[in-house]
Amino acid sequence: MGARVAVAGASGYAGGELLRLLAGHPDLEIGPLTAGSRAGAPVTSVHPNLVGLADRTFGPADPATLTGADLVFMTMPHAEAAALAAQLPAETRVVDLGAGFRLADPASWTRFYGGEHPGHWTYGLPELPGAREQIRASVTVASPGCYATASILALAPLLASGLAEPSDIVIVAASGTSGTGRAATASLMGSEVMGSVSAYKVGGVHRHTPEIEEALQGVLAPGAGGSKNAVTISFTPTLAPMPRGILATATARLAGPAARAALAGQAGDAAEATARLREAVAGAYAGEPFVHLLPEGQWPSTGATAGSNAAHVQVIADVHAGRAVVVAAIDNLGKGAAGQALQNANLMLGLPESAGLTAYGVAP
Repeated sequence: MGARVAVAGASGYAGGELLRLLAGHPDLEIGPLTAGSRAGAPVTSVHPNLVGLADRTFGPADPATLTGADLVFMTMPHAEAAALAAQLPAETRVVDLGAGFRLADPASWTRFYGGEHPGHWTYGLPELPGAREQIRASVTVASPGCYATASILALAPLLASGLAEPSDIVIVAASGTSGTGRAATASLMGSEVMGSVSAYKVGGVHRHTPEIEEALQGVLAPGAGGSKNAVTISFTPTLAPMPRGILATATARLAGPAARAALAGQAGDAAEATARLREAVAGAYAGEPFVHLLPEGQWPSTGATAGSNAAHVQVIADVHAGRAVVVAAIDNLGKGAAGQALQNANLMLGLPESAGLTAYGVAP
């Protein structure tokens, strides 16, 4: 029998995906499951795909019920998660899939979320420099947001190597509708979403904006801009007519060797600049089980990462505009939520990092 884990807020999309992954995990036992307003309901009344949990019901979000678990996953609104976390014993390992503990800067929290800053936990993106060691040593970990995961993985190698300017970054990302949660909303009805792509939270107000900036600030190459606000992004999210997946397209002004290689704007210079960008991405993710730089000419697609914990990345130099273009695809419920949370839990519990996870998507 392996470590016993609990899931608080297990009735949502991320909670359901987490339960699916846990049900196939070789080293973990599923303990208490709570679901707030769905307390008392059978698990399969909400997640009919989880037939192996047909005998389980959701319980109330009672801290005493969760205390005996070796690790607690929280998939709840940030205010509820913060209140629950405060009631758990200090030694309880917790992975929070919500936003409550991601931001280090209280001012950013107040601006984008309002209210009192709940605090800051270890940021759970294992592929960032030095992050694995911090996650392994941590009792509490904040898993990144879905848009943030795709955007950070796309841009971090270029900023860390000094090949892109941190102060002029533009990100446009499309998400499947599961990223908005399970609550019934008129704008998310099938008849509203099908055949339509729409932008929302435009103008620098999306809550993942400061999260992306904070994480990228932490990887800047020496001399690339040491000030607190060196990284500035313009982020525009869009809603796509698909249930799951994120495709993030990020551009940043070329810098350093990549910029010098692109100065003449000829085909050979473009190839050299692209080669430098690819070298940086390949080096950053060499040996990573879940982040893959695709072969030249092959571009990421959300369908290829569906059902997996993978991130597919491609990069090219646009010498006409003097910018690097990076595209990343993930499953917003996988690497963008439940899969990444499980990846963090594996590290915290001393298990193989990839246990219970796959880098292979479902196709077609």
